[in-house]
Amino acid sequence: VQLQASGGGLVQPGGSLRLSCVVSGATFDDYAIGWFRQVPGKEREGVSYIYHRYGSIYYSDSAKGRFSISSDNAKETASLQMNSLKPEDTAVYYCNAYLWNVLGGALDLWGSGTQVTVSS
Repeated sequence: VQLQASGGGLVQPGGSLRLSCVVSGATFDDYAIGWFRQVPGKEREGVSYIYHRYGSIYYSDSAKGRFSISSDNAKETASLQMNSLKPEDTAVYYCNAYLWNVLGGALDLWGSGTQVTVSS
């Protein structure tokens, strides 16, 4: 089972970026996929995630109104559209996928992290 994350980069304040995350190699009954971010010297914080089965979505206070998460019902994928980016959004963003089966078994996958830099 593999997790592939893509996106990120350098953008000016007010700009947009899109992060994507794909899990391949297995199919699970349910899953939650989302992103955390971390800056040096601080703890990793949750940004946004989506629960596949019920479509429940979480956004951190800093992400509300600016970021939008979506997923593909056909496969374990998710995308995070980040708009109106601010310098304080600068961080390494990590995709996380937690997948499980109703009858047992779960998998917690992390991406290697992608740098998002918001700077003029």
